[in-house]
Amino acid sequence: MLEGRRLEDLDELLARTGIHERPVAVLDLDAFDANAADLARRAAGTPLRVASKSLRVRGLLERVLARPGYAGILAFTLPEALWLVHHGARDVVVAYPTAERGALRRLATRPEALDAITLMVDESAQLDLILDATADLHPRVGGRRIRIALELDVSYAPLPGLPGLRFGALRSPVRSVDQAVALAREVLARPRVALVGLMAYEGHIAGVTDAAATPYGAAVRAMKRLSRPDVAARRAEVVATVSDLVELEFVNGGGTGSIESTAAEGAVTEIAAGSGLVGPGLFDHYRDFTPHAALLLGVSVVRRPAPGVATLLGGGWIASGVPAEDRLPTIAHPPGLAFAPQEAAGEVQTPVIGPAADALRVGDTVWLRHAKAGEPAEHFAAYVLVQGEEISGFLPTYRGEGAVFL
Repeated sequence: MLEGRRLEDLDELLARTGIHERPVAVLDLDAFDANAADLARRAAGTPLRVASKSLRVRGLLERVLARPGYAGILAFTLPEALWLVHHGARDVVVAYPTAERGALRRLATRPEALDAITLMVDESAQLDLILDATADLHPRVGGRRIRIALELDVSYAPLPGLPGLRFGALRSPVRSVDQAVALAREVLARPRVALVGLMAYEGHIAGVTDAAATPYGAAVRAMKRLSRPDVAARRAEVVATVSDLVELEFVNGGGTGSIESTAAEGAVTEIAAGSGLVGPGLFDHYRDFTPHAALLLGVSVVRRPAPGVATLLGGGWIASGVPAEDRLPTIAHPPGLAFAPQEAAGEVQTPVIGPAADALRVGDTVWLRHAKAGEPAEHFAAYVLVQGEEISGFLPTYRGEGAVFL
């Protein structure tokens, strides 16, 4: 795997294969496969649905879905889902509501897509939009219904009297059993749609790092410990009550950071996971698991503006989310480098400083890791694949296939 000493040899390996251009994205298939095996081990038999936004490479989606323990894709937009179905995917849940009328009309005219794709809703206005956009198309697909899943909010609010004290993403407005039942009844009462699933993502557990030996780290661990029973109880109650109205095909929960606790819930039938396949920088700081760093981004040194400083061309791949230092790339190699505080990682240039900077020369490569798993694919047409001691090929990203979704 591309860890430790082997990073020193990566430039030579690429050069032997005729790959000299920078920036370059290199994916270590051995690390990717090891991560996939570990995620399945942690899930202990609960199927894993692959979060496509964490890969954005169709070949990698196909690779992991061919493994035991994996079933289906959790997509991020309806146009993406339609594209994936066109290329052979047969079970795609769109994780976020859609308001894209053109995509809805394409969905409603394609029987294979109607059979494969499930849309997410969390309020009746989304249902109204779906039905309005497709009102004239139903007879063309043999009476097939549009598959619908409900999203339940399982964020943690330990003191209901203090609405500002809340842990978790601002996602669905559906929090209670009564709200979930009311929305389920709305779906069941509408023509041309069918309620088939439910999703409840505990992002405050799955997506928040907790390994820091600091007061903040201790607080995060306490928050997770206290919130898990609330998540499990609310999810189980909603699933049981909605299941009295309609038989659900799936109940999706969790993420890479919560696999063990999500798998322990009897109400959950599948777990979402994606970032753990790649092991991005943000995933270096979980207490209970450590994925391999599978994706490396190489950028060139192009100038030496002062002693102790080397400047990279590009490198400013800042992760989405709350702007903070943890959204910067991680410098993977060589050791002994840091971002210059007055510039950090920039759009067209990134100065690096530290003991190793004086040893860098124009044309050398500095290897970075993105803070998030899927976002690098928006900057590269293809990933170079390394397996063992060899370059084993290339895989185009969504962008490399000419597909741009968000």
